[in-house]
Amino acid sequence: MRMTPGRRFRSESPSGKVERLKAGRVPVLACRRPANRLVSPAHELTIHAEPVEPRACGTPMTLKSMTGFARADGAAGQTRWHWEVRSVNGRGLDLRLKLAPGYEALEPRVREAAAKRLKRGNVAVTLSVKREEGAGAQIRLNSDLLQQVLAAAERVREAVGGQSVSVDSILAVKGVLELIEAPESEEEIEERAEAMMASLETALMGVEAARASEGARLREVLLNLLDEIERVVEAIAASPARTPEAIRAKLREQVARLLDASPSFDEARLHQEAVLLATRADIEEELQRLRVHVAAARELLDANEPVGRRLDFLSQEFNREANTLCSKANDGDITRMGLQLKALIEQMREQVQNIE
Repeated sequence: MRMTPGRRFRSESPSGKVERLKAGRVPVLACRRPANRLVSPAHELTIHAEPVEPRACGTPMTLKSMTGFARADGAAGQTRWHWEVRSVNGRGLDLRLKLAPGYEALEPRVREAAAKRLKRGNVAVTLSVKREEGAGAQIRLNSDLLQQVLAAAERVREAVGGQSVSVDSILAVKGVLELIEAPESEEEIEERAEAMMASLETALMGVEAARASEGARLREVLLNLLDEIERVVEAIAASPARTPEAIRAKLREQVARLLDASPSFDEARLHQEAVLLATRADIEEELQRLRVHVAAARELLDANEPVGRRLDFLSQEFNREANTLCSKANDGDITRMGLQLKALIEQMREQVQNIE
């Protein structure tokens, strides 16, 4: 196969790629805790959820997964509610809310609270509300309907005979007795909304803690994979097929095949083809880039900010170098180790998809 001198090599240095990967960091937001709000005894707030220790200001952010689930229950007066927050992988932050009827006004506050704690993922937030029937309600007699029922009962008695209709039977007619809920004041409605948002904050803290716990596990998995990738890279670098003697022997063999195919080969052209063969057999650049990528990945795993997107980009760079290395390999052992390297990189990329 005729080789042309027009092969393109990437000119970007490994250190330049690391600097590009580090670019675009966002500042760490200051920690804020919501101020405590007093609730009147008539609307006492009760929240049932697993306690979650808030992250202290200045503490480095741990690696977080995008998978988590938490719930929180609360009550104020005669109203009880239940929050559920569920998070799965997503390219950005996609909030899907399902609020109980009558509580749609909370949507902007719910979105703001979720966006402060969660940066990526498909997040579903559900609010269910139950109010105890009859609590604080008044019974009202519908006089108009009662007169109609009595008149109808009297006509039936006159037509068929028999005893008069009992009081219990009359009161059992739907609508004769009406249950009227006591109206709520604006202050009571606002206090309940604040109590609901407080329990939502508890649920969001639970999801954040679950994502951090899963992120810590993912970090260990990724560090182990990086150790394996580094081990394979160094094994390839130390392969006997990369010694100068082995490379010269391979070149002599390839040049001999060229001369056999065309005995009248021009000497200058032969020299040019030999240089191209030697350049193609050199995988030192790919090995060096892989070493730099390993160091960059370890640094990102210790960053105090969401790094999922950059790790995804970096895993693509890993894969590109591994593909180039396999295509340039001129030895069976190097090819075998290159395929092992690609398998490890694919495992790393699958895990990176779960990181915030």
